[in-house]
Amino acid sequence: MAASSSGASDVSLKGMLARNAMATQATRNDIQQLSRSGWYHSLELPDGTVIEGVVSIERLKWRIAQFPMAQDLTGKRVLDVGAWDGWFSFEMERRGAEVVAVDSTDQTRFPAARKLMGSKVEHVVEDICRLTPERVEYFDIVLFFGVLYHVKHPLLALERVCELCRADAYVESFVTDPSGDLAAVPAMEFYETTELRGKFDNWIGPNTACLMAPCRAAGFARVQLESVDQSRAHVSCFRQWRDEPGPGAGKPLILSIENSVTMDHRFSPARDGYMNIWIRTDEGRDLTRDNVYAQLGPFAARPVMVQKTTPVQWQVCVKVPLGLRAGWYDVTLRVGDSAWSNPLQIGVEVTAGEGQTPSSPTKSEELKIGEATDGKTWEPFTVRLGQESWISLWVHGLPDRARMEDVRVRLNGFDLQPAFLSPRDAQGRRQVNAKRPSGLKAGTAGVAVIFEDHKSRDVEVRLVREVE
Repeated sequence: MAASSSGASDVSLKGMLARNAMATQATRNDIQQLSRSGWYHSLELPDGTVIEGVVSIERLKWRIAQFPMAQDLTGKRVLDVGAWDGWFSFEMERRGAEVVAVDSTDQTRFPAARKLMGSKVEHVVEDICRLTPERVEYFDIVLFFGVLYHVKHPLLALERVCELCRADAYVESFVTDPSGDLAAVPAMEFYETTELRGKFDNWIGPNTACLMAPCRAAGFARVQLESVDQSRAHVSCFRQWRDEPGPGAGKPLILSIENSVTMDHRFSPARDGYMNIWIRTDEGRDLTRDNVYAQLGPFAARPVMVQKTTPVQWQVCVKVPLGLRAGWYDVTLRVGDSAWSNPLQIGVEVTAGEGQTPSSPTKSEELKIGEATDGKTWEPFTVRLGQESWISLWVHGLPDRARMEDVRVRLNGFDLQPAFLSPRDAQGRRQVNAKRPSGLKAGTAGVAVIFEDHKSRDVEVRLVREVE
């Protein structure tokens, strides 16, 4: 039995070795065939065998090293757009990430490379301009290497990258200025046919300044140039601010938020939406796009416009961040090294009150609106809509300890921040003034005042246009 068993083991071992030898020979044949047919990325297989491609492994490692990316990506999701042969996808997988590789065609060597690498990277065939979170979800990191100049709609492609990205995106692109002059006027060449290196799918050639600007316009809060080498620029794009500095003196007060076009409370990132954030600050500094920092829910937002409207009031316009799901989000803001402002909540792709998550204050007979008027004409229970539209309320039950920042005016489910809160008058009332979005529809609206866990009963006011 022992001899028989040993003989059986020998036969089994010989069969296994024969199968392994055949598999090894098949792998070698595959490598030779693929090498003869040509690769763009060089690949080092698990057994140490190297497939020589147009771009050496050393150059590929150099390219990825241009970006501030961690060596350990365990627990992260990475999207590699334009993966082609897949070296960057496999490198991200080697660092511990869950990786999805995307190409606009299935005519690549990625499936063969994945098999040779023993990889679990998911391969998706889709145009980046049509790729959606519904199909692939969201990613901590997006790689966008050597793709931008191959797309007809570069800004749309960058917006899709931004929408799919939760944190960082790394962009590498051909540029027309090897010097990387960021002071140059952003300019882009368009190639109708084969003007760029004889390839029909090379559509655009931005200079470095023009590569940076669309990354910001797409919605990334911070964009920094890492290097330019051999007419290829390496740009890091971030959806978060840097670690904030220690809070300085004072903080801005958000008064009101409105859609920049419709001037109401409807917000949608899917429609290239922008919002005006009206703030008050007693700081003597001049505010610019470079020293105002907005945060909308999980994403930072760089202003596209900042302008002064009164000696202490500013209008800040920001893009509604891409990638926000329908729901309610806090908006906060700081200027320079100030502390963060009061949070004011907006609804994205929702109607008033739909799915609203803030605490639900209890109605209190002690908190009561005695009178509501237009903030300029003082017409009772009427508010005239237009530029600088205000509402004034006289409220019973607001204690002396109630500060302006702690009070909310709720209009049809949306909160406004008071810009003025008076001491008690002879009747025990406190006047509350709040800025109203100017583009609201004419009609009736319910308005209430909230302080801590108390909410007044709604009173009805009439919204009218300046010219009826």
